[in-house]
Amino acid sequence: MKFIVKFFPEITIKSRPVRKAFVKQLRQNIRHVLRDHDENVTVAGNWDFIEILSDLDEQREAFIESLRNITGIAHFQYVREFPLTDLDGIVEEALVSYGDVLKDSVFAVRVKRVGQHPFTSVDAERHIGGTLKARSGALAVRLKAPEVLVPIDIRDDRVWIIEQRIEGLGGYPLGSQDAVLSLISGGYDSTVSSFMTMSRGLKTHFCFFNLGGDAHEIGVKQVSHFLWDKYGSNLGVKFITIPFEDVVGEILNNVDNAEMGVILKRMMLRAASRVMEGVSAKALVTGESIAQVSSQTLVNLKVIDQVTDELVIRPLVTMNKQEIIDKAKEIGTAPFAASMPEFCGVISVKPTTRAKMHRVEREEGKFNFEVLDNAVNNARVMSIQDVIEDVNQQYQGEVPIVRMPVGDEIIIDIRHPDEVERNPVKVSGRQVINIPFFTLGNKWSSLDQEATYLLYCGKGVMSRIHASHLMSKGNENVGVYLP
Repeated sequence: MKFIVKFFPEITIKSRPVRKAFVKQLRQNIRHVLRDHDENVTVAGNWDFIEILSDLDEQREAFIESLRNITGIAHFQYVREFPLTDLDGIVEEALVSYGDVLKDSVFAVRVKRVGQHPFTSVDAERHIGGTLKARSGALAVRLKAPEVLVPIDIRDDRVWIIEQRIEGLGGYPLGSQDAVLSLISGGYDSTVSSFMTMSRGLKTHFCFFNLGGDAHEIGVKQVSHFLWDKYGSNLGVKFITIPFEDVVGEILNNVDNAEMGVILKRMMLRAASRVMEGVSAKALVTGESIAQVSSQTLVNLKVIDQVTDELVIRPLVTMNKQEIIDKAKEIGTAPFAASMPEFCGVISVKPTTRAKMHRVEREEGKFNFEVLDNAVNNARVMSIQDVIEDVNQQYQGEVPIVRMPVGDEIIIDIRHPDEVERNPVKVSGRQVINIPFFTLGNKWSSLDQEATYLLYCGKGVMSRIHASHLMSKGNENVGVYLP
C-alpha cells in the first residue's frame, strides 16, 4: 500500500532551509499518527512529496482518515506502483485499476513524466487512452471535462497509477511554529479559534477558566481532547484549569455592574499571561469576534488587551457567527458546543460597550487581587493525553461493568456519530440506541427511568466517566457495557 503526500502550496514557496524544516516536521507528524495503525509504516521523502509505504492493505481507510486530518497536506494520493516495461504494460495495469469505471464512460488519461523515455507525455496519453477505449467499453475520450480521469505518473523506470486523490487540511505542519495558549470555553468560538491556530502550525495548549461547575469542565476537557486527538498529530500539549469561582464572586460583590464583563476578561488575560510561560507559549489565543457580544467592541477589546504585554491572537476577529458555526460543523466540534453545559456567573444587566479606562481601574481598585493570585497558584496543569482519565478520577465510584447482558438492559452507544457510522455496534437480542456522550446529560431525563441502561464507547473510558457522573447525580439505573 502506497500513498503520495503533496505539500500545502505555501510550504513550497519558502526558502530552502525553511521548506526542509517544514517537510521534516510534517514527516514526523505523519509517522507519529500512522504508527497507531502500523508500527512499521515507512514515511520518506524530502523536497517534492512524501512517500508512505505499508504492508497492511486492510488499514487503507484508517490511513486515509488520519491523513486527511494532518495539517500541512494539500492533498494525498493512493497509488499502485509497478515497474515500467512499455506503454502496453501500463494499459494492462490501468485496466486493473479503472476497467470497471471506464465502461460506458467518457474519460481522459493524464500522464506526467520524470526521466528519459523514448516517448513524450502526449505520446503516452494517446496510446494509453486509445487502447483503453478499445478494451474497456468506454464511450469516448474527451480531454476537456471528462467524466473519469485516469492519472498516471511515470518516474524513470517506475509507474504510479493514481487510484484515489483525497484533499487535505492545508496549512502548516503542526509544531513547525511556536506554541500558543488558547483560552477555551468549549463553545463554537473557542474551539474554532483553537483549530485555526493548530492549522497554521502553532502548537496549541488549552487553558480553561472554571467559573463554576464540574459539568462544564468535563465538557471542555472532552472537546479539547477531541481536537488534539483528531488534529493534534500526537504532539504533547497541556491542558490547564484555573479555578475562577472565587474571582467571579469577587467581581459580583465588588465591581459595578456595567464593567463586570470587561473586568472578568481582564482577569482572565492576567491569569493566562502568568501561566503561559510554564508551557513556553509565545501568545494567547481567544475566540473573540468584533461586536459579537458587548465585551468585544473595539473599544472594549483595547481596554482588555492593555492588561497584558503579551500578544493576543484572535483568529475569528472578522468572522460572523454563522461562519463560525459552519466551521465548527466542518471540524466536528459543533455537537460539543451545542450541548456544552456552559456556566456564566458574570452577566451584566447593562454592560458597557465603550469602557473607560479610568472607570475600569476605579472598579478594579475594589478587587482583592489575592483572590486572583490564589486562582493562579491553584491552576492544574496536565498532559492532554491524561484529561479523560482525570475526568474519570473526578467521578470515582463503583460503576457496574457488564460483559454480557442477561436482563432487559438497553445499550446506549455514546460514541461520536462519525465513529458510530464507521463501525456500528450490534448486540444480539438487545436494543441499541445512539446518544453521543456530549448530549447524554441533556437527554437523560427524557429516557424511561424504569429501564436500565448500559453505556458503550468501545474502550470503556468515556462510558465509565459518564456512568459515574450519572450515578453521582443519584441515578442507579446505569452501568457500562464492555464486551
